[in-house]
Amino acid sequence: MLSREELTEIIRGIVPEAEFPEGTQLTEAIVPAGKLVELTEKLKADKQSAFDYLISHTAVDFNTHFMAVYHLTSTQHHHLLVVKVKIEERENPEIDTLAKVYPTSEFFEREVFDLFGIRYKNHPNLKRLFLEDDYGYPLRKDFKDEVNMIER
Repeated sequence: MLSREELTEIIRGIVPEAEFPEGTQLTEAIVPAGKLVELTEKLKADKQSAFDYLISHTAVDFNTHFMAVYHLTSTQHHHLLVVKVKIEERENPEIDTLAKVYPTSEFFEREVFDLFGIRYKNHPNLKRLFLEDDYGYPLRKDFKDEVNMIER
């Protein structure tokens, strides 16, 4: 299992501009959106890190921006990593899909799209999972549903 320091050095070697918040339980890396696919491909392919499984993916709405959050693990080495990507654009948020790197991301990304409205470039089947196409995005902080009286 790689230590926090070892993981940090591997990630810095791939994405020098990555940020590493202190005081977190798991190792976290905040990376630019344009580096997400490259980082995950290299972390998966590298035998030392071998991040071969995407445990989960979600997003957080901070009113001013979104944060895409990915939890990765190595089934071989049993280390964990949280990768975050800040999405500044609120009107039409989008990020690259990880479907080719981690097939499990296909449904995670559809769920995030359905609930937050974040679009995934090059996703093989981006459509809503739960809600009707014109419903809105209920996990956004600015969501209002006049019919059902749901307001955030």
